[in-house]
Amino acid sequence: MTSNHRHERGLVRREFLQVGFSAFAGLSLAGLNTLRASAASRGQGQARAKSLILVFLTGGPSHLDTFDMKPDSPEGIRGEFKPIATNTPGIVISEHLPMLAQRMDKLAIIRTMSHDQTNHLNATHRLLTGHPQPGAFFDKIASRDDYPCYASALDYLQPRSDGVPSGVMLPTYLMEGPLTWPGQHAGFLGPKHDPWQIKGDPNSREFREDTLSLPVGFSVERLDGRRSLMAEIEGGATRTSLDIQRDLAFSLLQSGKVARAFDLKSEDPKVRDRYGRHTFGQSILLGRRLVQAGVPIVQVNLGRVQRWDTHSGNFRALKNDLLPPTDQGVSALLDDLSALGMLDETLVVVTGEFGRTPRIGKTTGNINAKDGRDHWAATFSTVIAGAGTRGGQTIGQSDKIGAYPASRPYSPADLSATLYESLGINPASEIRDRLGRPLVLSSGRPIDPVFSGRTV
Repeated sequence: MTSNHRHERGLVRREFLQVGFSAFAGLSLAGLNTLRASAASRGQGQARAKSLILVFLTGGPSHLDTFDMKPDSPEGIRGEFKPIATNTPGIVISEHLPMLAQRMDKLAIIRTMSHDQTNHLNATHRLLTGHPQPGAFFDKIASRDDYPCYASALDYLQPRSDGVPSGVMLPTYLMEGPLTWPGQHAGFLGPKHDPWQIKGDPNSREFREDTLSLPVGFSVERLDGRRSLMAEIEGGATRTSLDIQRDLAFSLLQSGKVARAFDLKSEDPKVRDRYGRHTFGQSILLGRRLVQAGVPIVQVNLGRVQRWDTHSGNFRALKNDLLPPTDQGVSALLDDLSALGMLDETLVVVTGEFGRTPRIGKTTGNINAKDGRDHWAATFSTVIAGAGTRGGQTIGQSDKIGAYPASRPYSPADLSATLYESLGINPASEIRDRLGRPLVLSSGRPIDPVFSGRTV
């Protein structure tokens, strides 16, 4: 994290209640009723996807150097990379994504994702939950006032009793020093709905199933100092959040098919080679194995916190360190899922929390950086494949320099509604915060062109 970033804990609980929850929720009762009516008119429908693999490019990749290139822009904007043709006529992407270019027929690229959060923590919460982070005015670390991530919401609405977790995050926990990134846990739904966190490099020879850590919720409780409050809210129970997590740990480790997913040595070496013998590739492979074992939502973090935060050395980092292993790993995943007959029931999403500035160099606080791009959330790209996705298309169009949407923008809330509906969950479902107040699961509308191919 650059030194000119500020980090604040945001509002404390007392201030949060004084200001009023509805202001942070951003949705009136009338708006909630409208969403529910709209959802009812659409019908609940049948789930397109049995599972979701979310490949998260933490730190925010440059859309202009990956999936929304602007080769006709001025020199200080278009960058060093050249566009290459894909296997879909008329669509070009970065020269450093050659394998994905040959799988464009499976991809839908949303080029007008947009929101207004340009700091990592708030933006990450926005992308991983579909909601603004309550009480956040700048950087606010994770707390139990946050909205739940997708896996936690699924676990809350469709709890399991088979020992298989609703969600797993790997191979790193998004955390830097004392700062814990929001959006990785169940938030106000409580620690029993937290996803599992895998801490360990699957490419390491020492990687074993015992790298499984306690769910991240325990870290949240410890950092937030709220263990006693959680016990009070849960009806005065004497069991701590750590007790809950231990029970979950035993349950998971007793589930043989999930435990076996961690045994990467049992995988065909040729398959492992196709994913790439690096952290990115083997993490994506582990994600596929967990989905195959029945875990419905797996988030694969490609990097630790700001790995894609290219304020300086943007082109060098993308060319040498970031794009090649991502290209290889995601391409192998698509091929693997297809060969296993799983692509039609697995939704694959590749996104960061935002994009990067069109102009290269010093723009929004960059210091002595002539070859970097800064944070930019006004428009960026998200890639979707599988589970009925209409591949071979771009959705939305940014302006001539990739700064703002030139067609309809899509919000993280819209993306969340798309993911929930694909999993057979009504986006307008009701969830309740720690005080029992009803909230809407997602305030967005599903991005229909992803599956229909029709621009709306």
